[in-house]
Amino acid sequence: MSKPMTYRGTTALITGASSGLGVEFARQWAERGADVVLVARRADRLEELAADLEKRFGIKATAVPADLARPGAGALLREELAARQISVQTVVNNAGFGSHGPFADQDPAEIARMVQVNIAAVVDIARAFLPDLVADGRGALVTVASIAAYQPTPAMAVYGATKAFVLHFTEAVAYETRKSDLRVLALSPGPTSTEFFDVVGSRDAAVGRFAGAEQVVAVARKSLERPAPPASVIAGLGNRVSAVAAALAPRRLALAVSGRVLKA
Repeated sequence: MSKPMTYRGTTALITGASSGLGVEFARQWAERGADVVLVARRADRLEELAADLEKRFGIKATAVPADLARPGAGALLREELAARQISVQTVVNNAGFGSHGPFADQDPAEIARMVQVNIAAVVDIARAFLPDLVADGRGALVTVASIAAYQPTPAMAVYGATKAFVLHFTEAVAYETRKSDLRVLALSPGPTSTEFFDVVGSRDAAVGRFAGAEQVVAVARKSLERPAPPASVIAGLGNRVSAVAAALAPRRLALAVSGRVLKA
């Protein structure tokens, strides 16, 4: 890979930018001189964050309220940015949510929305912008997976499966684009101090020590800045150890341990 990761003079589109990791991705990219496009449902939060980033870092921050549960999110976003004459060099697919409890008790509409946001929107946005990202080659395609992607997750069956999809999808795209200058990375955090567990509705879904959003995003950023970035990275030594242990353990044992830990 010949080109270094570039911030200044580029624009990063960040989904789920109204809270948590999305806010931190926006802050760290803006701090290094990148313009940002902030995407989430809560327009008031996006506008507040955009104003703050512009004031603090002297960059251009554009708020684009959007519901990523709507089909065709990628094409709609690309059309919106084209109309505003904004080109994007980095995409951070961060939006996603989970729930905790037996699969049979889950609201079918909420399950469908989770699959749409966590999987369909990620794929749709990546496909809409990937040709432009590859052609430019200065930025990155980042998707936020989870430590839950590395083993079955009873009581979070759908969420864990969506993140396993995200991990494998991103690694495959990284391989397909390996001869380009684009950096493609799946970031897998463990428990992080964000609103995620408020949405989940239970701290039983948290396994291990909580990390700060700043620390987690820094792991992704530093990975991207390496001369030969990995296709995926797990944030936190303890989480990396857990992922290796789950991969080496017999499937039945990994499933049983995960079920007990998640209080399924």
